Amino acid sequence: MADSELYKKGEAIRRKLRGEEDFARNQGQYAKDPVMKKFIDVATETVFGSLWTRPGLDIKTRTLICVVSDAATGRYPELDIHLRFALKQGWTEEELTEVLLHLTGYVGVPIIREAMLVASEVFKSVKAERGSKG
Repeated sequence: MADSELYKKGEAIRRKLRGEEDFARNQGQYAKDPVMKKFIDVATETVFGSLWTRPGLDIKTRTLICVVSDAATGRYPELDIHLRFALKQGWTEEELTEVLLHLTGYVGVPIIREAMLVASEVFKSVKAERGSKG
């Protein structure tokens, strides 16, 4: 699998979304768990290699789609990951907050309240990480 072109494309997208340091840490975590290693290999090839590299949408837009999907379906651990990806691709806290607020009218206040709590923690964490890097 790691030799396929789709896998290589998917790995490149994951590196871009996470950044080198976070990508290496993430890969190390998966390497320690054979079950999750299988998962990330499949996700790298099928989701990142096949979907994220398709023409028609830029990577920034794709990150926003993931944020909306995660928030609307209550997938909060994934929302944490995708908010970080979205910030790295240039979405601002204000834009992401507004997107989440907009969803209250379409998917409901309680589920988006939870998403806003995740976003608040992610934004604080990212600010702290940026501050510690100087």
